[in-house]
Amino acid sequence: MGLRIELNDAPQEVDYQAILAPLKEYNQAQAGLIETEKFALLIKDDVGATQGGLYARISGQWLFVELLVVPEAARGQGLGAKLMARAEAQAREKGCQGIWLDTFSFQAPDFYRHLGFSLFGELKDYPVAGYNRFFMQKRFD
Repeated sequence: MGLRIELNDAPQEVDYQAILAPLKEYNQAQAGLIETEKFALLIKDDVGATQGGLYARISGQWLFVELLVVPEAARGQGLGAKLMARAEAQAREKGCQGIWLDTFSFQAPDFYRHLGFSLFGELKDYPVAGYNRFFMQKRFD
C-alpha cells in the first residue's frame, strides 16, 4: 500500500473521524472502553439567556473543565467558586480521581490555585510571546 502525506487546509468531519477511529480502537485495546460524558452548569439571566457557565467532560476517571466564564459584572462574587464546587461534586459522584484544566497566565491561574489546583505543565509564550498556558490538576484524596 503506497502512502503519502497530503495537506488539507479545509478538513471535513469525515477526515477527523477517519483519524479518530483507529486511534480510539487502539486506545480501547490498551486501556479498555473509555466513555466520555459531557455536562454544563449554566449561568442564566432573568429572561433565561445563558450568560456564562462551566462546560466539562468526564473521560475515564478524570473531569476536564473545558470552558469556564463568569459574566464580567458578576465576577468577584463567588460564582466561579460555586461553579467549580458543583463540578467537583459531580466528579466525585461519578467516581473521578480528580479534575484537570488549562488556563492562560492572563486568565485565572491564581483562582484555581486558591481552589487547591496545582500546576502539572506549562507552555511558555502561548498564545503569544509574554504569556503562558498552564495545565492544572486537583487530585482527590
